[in-house]
Amino acid sequence: MTQQVKRAFRYRFYPTAEQAAELSRTFGCVRFVYNRALEERTRAWYSEQRRISYVESSAALTEWKRTEELAFLTEVSSVPLQQALRHLQTAFGSFFARRAKYPRFKSRKKSRASAEYTRSAFKWRDGKLTLAKMAEALDIRWSRPLPEGAEPSTVTVSRDSAGRWFASLLVEDVIAPAPATNAVVGLDAGITSLVTLSTGEKIANPKHERQDRTRLARAQRELSRKVKGSKNREKARQKVARVHARITDRRRDFLHKLTTRLVRENQTVVIEDLTVRNLLKNGRLARAISEASWTELRTMLEYKCAWYGRELVVIDRFFPSSKLCGNCGTVREKLPLSVREWTCDNCGVVHDRDANAARNILAAGLATSACGDGVRPQRESSRTGRSSVKQETQRATAGIPRRQAGEEANAAPDRRTGEGVRAV
Repeated sequence: MTQQVKRAFRYRFYPTAEQAAELSRTFGCVRFVYNRALEERTRAWYSEQRRISYVESSAALTEWKRTEELAFLTEVSSVPLQQALRHLQTAFGSFFARRAKYPRFKSRKKSRASAEYTRSAFKWRDGKLTLAKMAEALDIRWSRPLPEGAEPSTVTVSRDSAGRWFASLLVEDVIAPAPATNAVVGLDAGITSLVTLSTGEKIANPKHERQDRTRLARAQRELSRKVKGSKNREKARQKVARVHARITDRRRDFLHKLTTRLVRENQTVVIEDLTVRNLLKNGRLARAISEASWTELRTMLEYKCAWYGRELVVIDRFFPSSKLCGNCGTVREKLPLSVREWTCDNCGVVHDRDANAARNILAAGLATSACGDGVRPQRESSRTGRSSVKQETQRATAGIPRRQAGEEANAAPDRRTGEGVRAV
């Protein structure tokens, strides 16, 4: 069944000198309004114990424009400024709901330079986009076509640290589900191999950052020798930013191709609930873990599975996928990261660490999906010694393809009884 979703299409464009100046002023005003409103909200709370709403912030913005000191806010379109206040309201909503930390001020050097235009602030005609306060349409390089008949409802213009300009067009798109298949796969994330599939296939980590590490180091050395505040230093900074942009673009392209392939070929994809933030505390592996981009990989799998009618199962982060013998169900007490192959003391089977973990992840995910239990159990259940996928012994047939008689997949054993859970 087809579904209608909001989808953003990002294109690079090349502004004229006048357009670049106008957009730069807009970026500065958006950042100023956001910071000023955040400052007012913080002051009102600490001094008066009072919360300021979006309506009050919008009224304050009108008053700011009438002052001589802030009259420059009238030189740019009012829509991006109002959108900045809405974004601040959303940030506070996430903070009060305890989904995020307290909103922070936007930095001129570190924050993303962007401005959001709604339908009343741009003109879309004959495939040409013209923003408010501009006489000419943007010179957009249409690397791929928009959906037929689609018209953008929101346009976000941004400039990255490398000086590249992008326009992101939000449109309504109709997505058809992918053809049904009986294939299922479990993924074990790693560093040497980015992911290992339950089929035994290992997808190597391209390590884009390491490939460009020499070029990056040279550019950073040149930057460090330039005088602060000089034009040559700005040129050197952009050179470093271009190297980082190249690494980021290649990594994202690789992850898109990988996740699209996994979603197209498999009906069910099973992954682990990794806490990347905690893993980054390992000083020796932090750089390699960051380069692997496991969080971005999971994000892509989540929305692509939702789009194309696939099932994504996330198993408990405390499930011992690497230390569990997939043949007899014995859990090994210790398994250092340096050990890539190990032999089960109970049955004598030799396991490849990553391939065994991927098979165990798949079995646990299928059992979780079939039993109807939560894919992300509470931490308390894991501390008792029984994860969510170990509590059911019924045959796992719901929602997964049938296998031939006698063909079984081992799930995790019950630590208290030593009996394994079998899933079909």
